[in-house]
Amino acid sequence: MKTIILTVVLSIAAIAFAACGQSATNNNSAMNHGGMNHNSMNSNSMNMNGMNHNSMPMNSNMPMNHSGMKSDANAKSAPYDLQFIDTMIAHHEGAVEMAKMVDGKTQRTELKAFAQKIIADQNKEIGQMKEWREKWFKGAPRAMNMEMPGMADSMKMDMSKLSNAKDKEFDLAFIEMMIPHHAGATTMAKEAQTKAEHTEIKTLAGNIIKEQEAEIKQMNVWKSEWSK
Repeated sequence: MKTIILTVVLSIAAIAFAACGQSATNNNSAMNHGGMNHNSMNSNSMNMNGMNHNSMPMNSNMPMNHSGMKSDANAKSAPYDLQFIDTMIAHHEGAVEMAKMVDGKTQRTELKAFAQKIIADQNKEIGQMKEWREKWFKGAPRAMNMEMPGMADSMKMDMSKLSNAKDKEFDLAFIEMMIPHHAGATTMAKEAQTKAEHTEIKTLAGNIIKEQEAEIKQMNVWKSEWSK
């Protein structure tokens, strides 16, 4: 009889011990799982927030300060054609940014049409240069070179002045900045006609010279007329 009772007691104790162990294991698993999730979520959230803040430009609503642009590392040692492509893309992007500011700032339909032409023409050329870059220099580090003839002087646009101006003040400020900007592009393009290895770049350079010299002439006429 004593043996039977002892056996029953031991069995009950074993069952209780096993249940407690399982409960503890489950609790630990839940706690660990929850801890891992929370830590992982917090870590990812912090990293993502950090990356987002770092990738967002400071004062993203403000126009870019082009005059502060610096050459890419080792740009001068890159092939000339790559330097031209990357530098002219950056130059064209500056013109497009300025041209996009025209809408809502001027009452002159001719200036609005002029700005739309700049946007269309130069975005098309940017796209073409990017295709060439992918074809000829795929994977190469960017080689934007501020020391290329015409580049630095033509990027001294006061974008904040354009942003704060309107009507006649804006019109004159815009053409006074776009004239030297275009002049810088033609200077780079003239050098490319003698230094570029690819015929395609020489052809593009010729088109840039023709189109932008004509636009400079038009802007000088407007400057004279609108200054009165």
